[in-house]
Parts: sequence; structure tokens; C-alpha cells
Amino acid sequence: MSLSHTAAEYMLSDALLPDPSNSRAKGLRLELPSDRLLKFVTVGLPLFLVSLAFAREFSAGSQISCFSPTNFTGKQSAYTDTACWDSLIHHGFDAEGRAITKSLWALKVFPYSLLVVAVLMYLPYLLWRYAAAPALHCDLLFIIDELDKSYNRSVRLVQHMKKIQQASAEPEQFWEEYERARQERYFEFPLLERYLTCKQHAHALVFIYILRNLLLLLFLAATCLYLVFLHLNIFFQDEFSCSIKTGLLQVEPHIPPLIPCKLVFFSVFQIISLSVGSVYVLLIPVVIYNALQLCQWDKGLLSVYEMLPAFDLLSRRMLTCPLNDLNVILLFLRANISELTSFSRLNAVSALREATANKEDIDTVIDFMTLLAGLETTKPKHQ
Repeated sequence: MSLSHTAAEYMLSDALLPDPSNSRAKGLRLELPSDRLLKFVTVGLPLFLVSLAFAREFSAGSQISCFSPTNFTGKQSAYTDTACWDSLIHHGFDAEGRAITKSLWALKVFPYSLLVVAVLMYLPYLLWRYAAAPALHCDLLFIIDELDKSYNRSVRLVQHMKKIQQASAEPEQFWEEYERARQERYFEFPLLERYLTCKQHAHALVFIYILRNLLLLLFLAATCLYLVFLHLNIFFQDEFSCSIKTGLLQVEPHIPPLIPCKLVFFSVFQIISLSVGSVYVLLIPVVIYNALQLCQWDKGLLSVYEMLPAFDLLSRRMLTCPLNDLNVILLFLRANISELTSFSRLNAVSALREATANKEDIDTVIDFMTLLAGLETTKPKHQ
């Protein structure tokens, strides 16, 4: 008999979770995987393409090639390229023969505008990092610790129950007291449940998360519209007529009124704009999906923790509208499931409960541990 008691004690001791290490606070993920992917693509893609454009500019030299008259010297031709690149104005004529001008300045600032796009795409991340991440970090650290502690409390309670049952002269009286304690909810640890209930009535995190996605969606749409504007107005004109008859050269007779020029980098800018625009259009549904995640509860994690006697948020139907901070916390708990040591064990217990023939014998992890500890021989059936 002592051998079975010793085996039960060892089994219950092994079921206890180890004390959390100090690295848990540093290992918490304060971004969802989809949000991290969005940040990497929306910020990294324009920076990468702009770096390629600048590298080509430094390696290729001049970004414009003008067809100067044959009587121009080398210095005059270089001056023509520089003057036309500085002005970047197309001189032409309309259908009625009137002179018109069209600025192509957007081509010159296009690489720098992509840098601005990258900075704008980084702003939603900064908003989340400084406005919501500190509070979320504290919430996750407290909730994860309390969930693991609640599991350990349940195991220690079974250890204590086994000692009392072994020392009790009347086992039936012991189980009567146990059932009365269950009915009067003495086994609960209400701090965690009440904390989660308070988070259900808070809306700071969900407001910042929705604002983050709305800003990102706005910046993506604005960038796509900007690229469409460039393609419709500028990116189909790689050749233009330049005029250098300004200033001191205005009275020079040997200088033609218009000089044809060609943009050397034109095809590179077209490829860059098409790449950025195509990727951003594909990312818009991802942003919308991230925002719509908050429209439904993630009940999978909560249902597993229903095995704890201190946690019955689902059974008491305390979940109402999902647009609150609790739903955001549940999403990030799912992303930090590796830090939640008790989840895997409770998940296994839940699976065993579904496979057990007499499911009424297992309501909580305490019931499961009492069965493993060998207390089922005298344990009364739950009604």
C-alpha cells in the first residue's frame, strides 16, 4: 500500500509546473505573426527597392540623356543634361498649336517619396509599440503567471486531499466534505477570473489595435493611389522636350528652342512602382482580416482552461461583445502559447476527458488528478 502511495506522490510532484524563469518577460511577443509580416513587407519593400534605385544611380551616373546639337562641345552637352535634369519640364504643343508645359518633377522625387512611404508604414507600429505594448506586456505577464499558478494550485490541492484521505478514518465523510466544498466553490481562485472580467469591460487596447490597422489601411490605399497617379500622368512618358533658352542663353541664336531628352532610369522606376503597388494591393485584405479577427471570440484557449476550478468564464456566459481588451489579450495569448506551460497539459487532460467513457467523473483537473492518484475507488459519482 505504501508503494502505491509513494507512486501517487511522485506522479503528483511531476505534474507540477517548474517555476518560470526570468526570460519569460523578455520572450513575450507583443506583435501577432500577421502584424509582424505586414511590418516587414510594408516597410522593408520600399526601402529595399529604393536602395537598388540609388545604387543604380550611383553606378550608372547621369539619369538623363539629351540629344544636343552636333555643334555643341562636350562641356555644352554636359551643361544641357544638367539643366534639363534640374528643370525636368516637358515643352510641347496642344492640338491647336499652343505651347504647353508639363512638369515631370515627380520622377525626380520618386525615390524619396518611397522613403516617405516607408516612414508612414512604420508609424502604426510605433503607435502600437508606445501606446499599447507596455500595458499589453503587463497584462500578458500577469495572466500567464496566474494561469500556470492556478494549474499548480489544483495539483497541490490534490496532494493535500490525498494526505487528508490517507489520514482519515472515515473515507465517506471525507468525500462528503469534498462535495460540499465543490458546491460552495471553495476551490476557486477568483483573482484571475475577475481580472479578465474587468478587461472585458475595457477598450483601450482594442481601440489602439483598430486604429493601427485603419492607419495602415489608409497609408496602403494612399500609396496605391499615388502610384496610379504617377502611371497615368508621368510613367508613360520617357521622352520629353527640354528648353535651355533661359537666363543668359535666351538671346543666343545658335541654341535650338527645344532639345529632345530621354530618361535613362524610366524603366527601373516603372518596375519599382509596379512591384510596390502590386504587393500593397495584396496586403490590403490581410489588414482587413487582422481587424476582423476581433469580431469573434477565440474560445479554444478559454475552453481548455475550463478544466481549472477557478476559471469558468465560458460556462457562466460572461463573454459578450468581442470588441474589448479581453479579446485582444486572447489573440496575443495564442501568439505566446509557448510561454504558457500549463496549456499543453490541460489540453491533454481535455482530450482524455473526451475519450473517457464516464465523462461525468472528470469536470476539472482536480478530478483528473484524483483519478490518477488512485482516489477513484471511494470517490462518489457526480450527479
